[in-house]
Amino acid sequence: MTISWSDFEKIDIRSGTITDVQDFPKARKPAYKLWIDFGEELGNKRSSAQITAHYSKEELLNKQVIAVVNFPPKQIADFISECLVLGVYDENNEVILLQPGKAVKNGMKIG
Repeated sequence: MTISWSDFEKIDIRSGTITDVQDFPKARKPAYKLWIDFGEELGNKRSSAQITAHYSKEELLNKQVIAVVNFPPKQIADFISECLVLGVYDENNEVILLQPGKAVKNGMKIG
């Protein structure tokens, strides 16, 4: 399916830094609860991410990530996810996070 440039422009993709990571035992599949700082304009947003196969909580803390920030909030068990952290599936269907190649300011728009 081909989309138009105006369709792509509707997706707000930003850089952010993970400021807190917690286990999420109530999720159906292994996941973490993430708190991500997207800078002054957007502030902090929460996300549930199924990234436990490749990442420990300790290595996620202060890691920069790329996320879609304009989806509507989604309830996952007892947690409200406010953004979608982006990643690539590996050969085992486990997520590897997309990250900036160099440090960037939180909230920078991808386009």
